[in-house]
Amino acid sequence: MGAKRRRRASDAKGAGKRPARSLRLGEAAALLGVSPDTVRRWVDAGRLRAQRTAGGQRAVEGAELARFVARGARSSGRARSTHSARNRFAGIVTRIVRDRVMAQVEIQSGPHRLVSLLTREAADELGLAPGVRAVALVKATHVTVERADAR
Repeated sequence: MGAKRRRRASDAKGAGKRPARSLRLGEAAALLGVSPDTVRRWVDAGRLRAQRTAGGQRAVEGAELARFVARGARSSGRARSTHSARNRFAGIVTRIVRDRVMAQVEIQSGPHRLVSLLTREAADELGLAPGVRAVALVKATHVTVERADAR
């Protein structure tokens, strides 16, 4: 009976249609860098709200996903940094190319590959080499953003 009541109540709100800004659980998982099963567990545990589409699939509103990510970032328990940059990518050095003056360092941080140019002296002082754990701090004066669904 409870499922019927929930279905009727959600139908009254216009649920069942997938709003333009909602994401299937697999899409949300890809954006968060986790498995769809992890997102399903979060939904089942009540940590993330989702609605059923007309086809019975669960979907998460984009705004709800943004709130969830922001809550998680605030409560992650990570130690405070002494740097002002918020965009910190912890990873592992996968490649380093040095010449007499400069060094090109590649860091793999989860699904992200970051490449940085710095002085050879700085790379040497940090002891950067493939396999070394490192944190890339991204601080830019200009960032370009595009919509993933605008093709």
